[in-house]
Amino acid sequence: MASVPRVAIVTGGIGGLGSAMCIRLAQAGRRVIAADLASREDRIADFRKDVAEFGDSISFEPVDVTDPGSCDSLVQRVTEIHGPIDILVNAAGITRDASLRKMTASQWTDVLRVNLDSVFNLSKRVIDGMTERRFGRIVNISSVNGQTGQFGQTNYSAAKAGMHGFTMALAREVASKGVTVNSVSPGYCETALVMQVPAEVREKILANVPVGRLGKPSEIARTVEFLTHDDAGFITGANIPVNGGLFISF
Repeated sequence: MASVPRVAIVTGGIGGLGSAMCIRLAQAGRRVIAADLASREDRIADFRKDVAEFGDSISFEPVDVTDPGSCDSLVQRVTEIHGPIDILVNAAGITRDASLRKMTASQWTDVLRVNLDSVFNLSKRVIDGMTERRFGRIVNISSVNGQTGQFGQTNYSAAKAGMHGFTMALAREVASKGVTVNSVSPGYCETALVMQVPAEVREKILANVPVGRLGKPSEIARTVEFLTHDDAGFITGANIPVNGGLFISF
């Protein structure tokens, strides 16, 4: 008798990295829910075309990750339709770049709410079920800039560093219950956001990347798939850098 597929939610699931993660998890036999804002029908339609070959293995559900009520509704809908949530990938994120001297309070607050508060909002709503079933995988998508800092990104760097602090603390809380919590810190990848950066700026970035190229979304997705595997139960509280050598440390 075939086993029931693991159910995975990927926040920020529509977009370069998010879509790649959804596809990779579906290829690995998971039932994937891409959770994202419902504000742009054209964007959602394009996503559905891109993942059409996976049929019911990938679906879209609307959510505002900054709104606890919206997160409640998402988890309730997914559980009722697909069953208990086994995997959560917190990948929703935005940037609002400005030097601190010029940064507005809303630029700070917006980034912290989407990039960091969302990790609390979603993890809080799945962790009890995971610990009760004694299985769960949470992966938080951080950033190399959360490790190194970046000019004009005090908000983003603080949020991404905070994600890993959250990862380490929650990992300790739930390790004995069969639940792992890890972070992935991507470097600069071939996403629409990065490709909009002027070519001369991208060239300067590449000059500092030892492998000499941008990362591929599929490479980030492969790391996420590995960390969410049933056999990855001895890795928890870790941060996995996928940055082409841009930042190397113990």
